[in-house]
Formats: sequence, structure tokens, C-alpha cells
Amino acid sequence: MRYRKITLFLFIGATVAVIGQQAVTEAPAGFTTPTLGQAVGPNGELIGNPGTQSVSNGIAEPPGDTFALDQAQFERRHDASTGLGPVFNATSCAECHQNGVTGAASQVTEVRAGHRDANGNFVNPTILINGGANTITGRSIINDRSLCPQAQEHVPDSEDIRTFRAVLNTLGDGFVEAVDDRTFLAIAANQPAGSHGMIHGEAVQVPILEAPGHTGVGKFGWKDQDPTILSFSADAYLNEMGVTSRLKPTDVTSVCKVTSDPEDTPDHLGMADIDHFAQFIRGTQVPPRDTALAATSDGLAGQYLFKAIGCNICHVETLTTDRPGAVINGGAYTVPEALGNRIIHPYGDFLLHDVGTGDGIVQGGPPDTANKLRTVPLWGLHIKSRFMHDNASLTLTDAIQRHGGEAQGVTSRFNQLAPEQQQQLITFLKSL
Repeated sequence: MRYRKITLFLFIGATVAVIGQQAVTEAPAGFTTPTLGQAVGPNGELIGNPGTQSVSNGIAEPPGDTFALDQAQFERRHDASTGLGPVFNATSCAECHQNGVTGAASQVTEVRAGHRDANGNFVNPTILINGGANTITGRSIINDRSLCPQAQEHVPDSEDIRTFRAVLNTLGDGFVEAVDDRTFLAIAANQPAGSHGMIHGEAVQVPILEAPGHTGVGKFGWKDQDPTILSFSADAYLNEMGVTSRLKPTDVTSVCKVTSDPEDTPDHLGMADIDHFAQFIRGTQVPPRDTALAATSDGLAGQYLFKAIGCNICHVETLTTDRPGAVINGGAYTVPEALGNRIIHPYGDFLLHDVGTGDGIVQGGPPDTANKLRTVPLWGLHIKSRFMHDNASLTLTDAIQRHGGEAQGVTSRFNQLAPEQQQQLITFLKSL
């Protein structure tokens, strides 16, 4: 157990006294959200006996809500009558965010595309649908599925920037959200000095949808395009499932649409789906280590090498969340007791870097982010079978070798290791 010094001052003349400290403890870790596959009734009630094995991180639920209900909503499949589409990639959040347990990363990818204008700036594509009678504009995502043939999207030949994006893990993201933005800014500021100027992560300020007029450090999505979990939930609900909400109230097309916007309306508890999604993600425990593998001699040696060659400059091992009661997200969220003063080990800095695999796409950030991507947090790596932003690397060695740009010095040092040392580092990675 560590202690964070909480400085409370009593001003008596010129006297200042410290009167309190608060414990800083490890966040609970575990794959504790086995997929329920349960139905939700017309009044929001759970049908069957869901949630008997799912365990949250202890977060307090809104009145009448339960972690099981939050998870059931995250897993609920939609159709046209409940707002799905007209264009979409999945019928539920868990259709993509599931591997072993609900909320984890998976092998699923989405398509992104665009082009550059005459000045070299990224431009979102204009997608013709319905025989050319309608268009979808203003976003780089190209959905794979549609409610009807007329709404099906296709990548035009004109869009020569094309990439796949892997589904990201959401387990433990509630703790990431609870880390003070100043922590990420400090990491970005210190990286050049710790890497002879080679590594310089970028923290981007992006709008907080639930707090109009406010921005925050982007932490979620491959381009850090979302600063909060609620913003992320609304963004994904629209762009991955085609469901509109109070934060994203307009569908990208009306072709074959049979519902009225916004489609995500409050239930009997006064909570919309995006509120349940956010509450579920905030209630998940952090991905656990393979502690047996980590404790082996090779695992311990690999951990030393991970730091020695500089992997930990971007894949930051340890972060600490803000205090309980801290008001964040532009005043829209208060850090709850379960998430405050917690130590997490994401092995990521949640900053944008150019490591030579950038896709040329800009989302939320300035033009210089086109070839930058968010550092992959490595927690939960041992339940992943495909790696990097496009899931194109099938081995960890290949993923390391793809690191160039800011990371080329680290990759060079990896290549200088003896073969047995390289395998020790891989063993360590497999324990994360």
C-alpha cells in the first residue's frame, strides 16, 4: 500500500499545517465479466438469471441500477426497430469487445479511408450510396454492414488512404479516465529528455461531448479522439452501430431508416444506453497479469530488458488515479470512491506517437497527428492473438520489428539483444 499525500492547509496567521493523508492502493484486477447473453425486457428488466458470475470493481451504481444490468445493455443486440443502422459494423457492443469476457479487445477490425487535398491535408471521404442518390460524409469510417442494399457503403477508388483499425480493450478504462489530465501532459513533456529527443508523445485536447465548451486530453480510440468514456460510448454507438443519442443525435444517413433521432432514450431508471455502457466500462476491473509466467526467471529477466532498452518510455508501467471526489470531464463527472487513489499498470502512456505505422488519418487532433497512433496499452496482451493497430502482426516479434519512427532506437536495441534475451522479453510480454 502506498500513501498519497493529500495536503490540507489550515491558515492561522502565517502557519500552514498538513492534516491528512489518503492511502493509494492497487486497482482490482481480473477477467470478471463472463459474457451473459441475456435479454432485457421492455421495462429494462433482465430476463433470466444474468450476472451471477460477473464482478465489478466495487463502483457504486445509480439508484436501481446494477452492474449486471449495465453489462446486459452492453451485450444487447439491436435491430432496425431499436435504432440499428442504417449503416453499422456490429449489432451490440459485445459483438466486437469480447474475447473470453465482455469488454476485452478482439480480432475484429473496422475500415477507415480518406485522401489528401492539394496541400497534403487529410480529407474525409464522400461515400455514394443508394445508386449515387445519397452521400455519407464527415467521417473516415466506412461501415461494413447496412440494413438494406441501398445503404451499403463502399470505399471509392479516389480514397487512397485505407487502413484497418483493431478493436480496443475497454476493461479497466474507468481507471484510465480517472487519471488527472496533467499526468499525461507531464509524461509527454518528459519523454524527449528521457529518449535523447527521439520520443515525444502528443497529448491532444478534444471536445468533451457531455460538457459543451470544454475539452480534455484524448485517451480513448486509436487517435485519442475521445476524452471520456461517455463521449467514447456515444461516438461508438453512432459510428459502429448507427444508434443516435443525446450526445450524437443525428444519423449519418436516412436511407432505409425507420426510427426517429435520437434513438437512445432514457429507460425506467432515467439512464440511456450510453449511460449504462459508460457505467459498465467504469465498473470493470483492470486486465490481470499471468502472474505465474511473470514470476519465472525468463519473465523477470524480460521485465528488466523491457526497461533497459526503453520500451517503458511509451509503454508506461504505472499510473495513479485522481482522488475520490475530484471533479473531472469538464465538471460532468466526479471520481468515485472505487476508482480514486488507485494504482494501475496499463503499460501505456495513452499519447499519440509516430512509430512508422501511421495510417494518414486525422480524427479530432491537429494535422500533425495524421501518422500518429495511440500507444497500445499492453495490459491484457496475453489474451490477444493479433497485434498492432491493424491486427496485421501475428507474433510479438513481428510487432516489435514494425516499430520505427520515434521507436526505431528501441527496436535497434532489441535487435542487438542475444536471441535468448529477446525470448525473455517476449516471455515478459506474454505475461501482461
